[in-house]
Amino acid sequence: MGTLSAPPGVHGSAEDLSVFPESLRGKRILLCSESFGPVNGVSRTTLMLVNHLRANGAVVAVVAPHNHTQHNTFVPKPDDPQEEAAASSSSSSSSSSSSSSNGVQNLEVRIHGYPLPYNPELSIVYPVRLSSLYRQTFGSPPDLIYLASPASLGFQVMLQLRQQPRESQVPIICNFQTDLAGYCAILFPPPFGDLAVAAFSRVQSFLFQHPSVRTLFYPSRFVRRYLEKSGVGAGKLELLQRGVDTALFHPARRSEALRRALAPCGEIILICVARLAGEKGFDFLAAAARSLDARGVAFRLYIVGGNRNAAVEAEIKDSFAPLAARGKVVFAGFQVGELLAAAYASADVFLHASTTETFGLVVLESMASGVPVVARDEGGPSDTVRHGETGFLTPPDDLAAFVDKVVVLAADPALRERLGQNARRQAEGATWERINNKVARRMADVIEERERERVLTEGAQRLSKVQGHGASPRGADFANATSVFGWLLQNDATRARIVDARLAGGIAVISVSWVVVGVYLVFIKAGIWVKAQVLRSGIKF
Repeated sequence: MGTLSAPPGVHGSAEDLSVFPESLRGKRILLCSESFGPVNGVSRTTLMLVNHLRANGAVVAVVAPHNHTQHNTFVPKPDDPQEEAAASSSSSSSSSSSSSSNGVQNLEVRIHGYPLPYNPELSIVYPVRLSSLYRQTFGSPPDLIYLASPASLGFQVMLQLRQQPRESQVPIICNFQTDLAGYCAILFPPPFGDLAVAAFSRVQSFLFQHPSVRTLFYPSRFVRRYLEKSGVGAGKLELLQRGVDTALFHPARRSEALRRALAPCGEIILICVARLAGEKGFDFLAAAARSLDARGVAFRLYIVGGNRNAAVEAEIKDSFAPLAARGKVVFAGFQVGELLAAAYASADVFLHASTTETFGLVVLESMASGVPVVARDEGGPSDTVRHGETGFLTPPDDLAAFVDKVVVLAADPALRERLGQNARRQAEGATWERINNKVARRMADVIEERERERVLTEGAQRLSKVQGHGASPRGADFANATSVFGWLLQNDATRARIVDARLAGGIAVISVSWVVVGVYLVFIKAGIWVKAQVLRSGIKF
């Protein structure tokens, strides 16, 4: 247990990450994300990367699903009033943009999809052609495609790109940030959960192994092991952890007024920051809270977060109902900015109960706030928390061990202070500028690699023509005849139809898959609605 050191086989990072690569300025990057804006940890990370790239001169066009919620939706800030009017006039279409002086730098294309019942911030994107995305963004293929936490949109992009001729394949960089297989294991009932996990593993293995995917960023050893098990070669894998705003999340944000309101009798304040959803481990957290109460620990558990689906949120809150009725558990709802920073810093111990986090940005934000962490030793937090130095890691299924560590910290203010100071020092070394520059550096390298490959290919083709000059037409005819489809490939129109047919087949497979998943999600949504009606009516079974 402890921090992550870069394993062998990853790309080196000897270059100065405090400097943005000059060669990336002016390059056209098509960035596809499953969500965009400050709505969750993954999309916040992507938003900061986009802002960093644009601020340093890269030309970025963002493609993401429509935001189906009204909270924290992202709207690109126009550069002038005329652009603001243009943006508002196009807000109802599937594509909207806020252009800067170069006409494309702040382009944002929103596409349609079906919102997930458990998390409406994410959508299953309806089938979309890659050529259409090219037309709506740059008008032609970009220099590079960046896929942030690829799922329904990213899978479509990768599948379509592999149908194209090698020379037309735009290089891809993926950032693996969401454990979709882990979510499926929790959300789908047996045996469908196992089938969904196996299906995701096969699909990801098939897509990630293709040569067009040049780099696959991963945030933790947990994710690396999963990707290697899926058959992704070590040469494609590169460690990319998260950064934290150490000015916003700071021990100085501690609010004595908030502490008095939460714990008027000096109780230990425990905090959890997470979206209220089953995959965040709230069943485990509720059990831990009941155990702490049974042991006579004087505590207040402050839970920051919510869910756009009121029925799901109500179900999570219901598991804490007896303790909440006694004031031992307090739900704060969604909080952002300084309010969120104050919530972190005003707590004594941060509790992380999820086992599906590929990184767990909230853990690093808590550490930056000078608050020690108790986390289950699974996923990203295993690499972030230094056991015994900045917090404690416990076996993921050992409730007693988890509660024991909370009790130890609750009884020892000096230990909390020491671990909190260590946590702050560790967080100060994780800046967003260095992390985003690492991504930018890899982007520049991939683009340069493709340019070198293109030059070598063109040179080989010219050499082949020179060497083949004056060859017997009969020899050429024989060479074509040796291939069953040689005569077919001589016709550009026929070749284009073959590519389109293969592409149509791939889109059909994706469409059928999303229809099956969509039907299941509609079934879940109906079940949630029925359960909410039953709870509202007070009927007991």
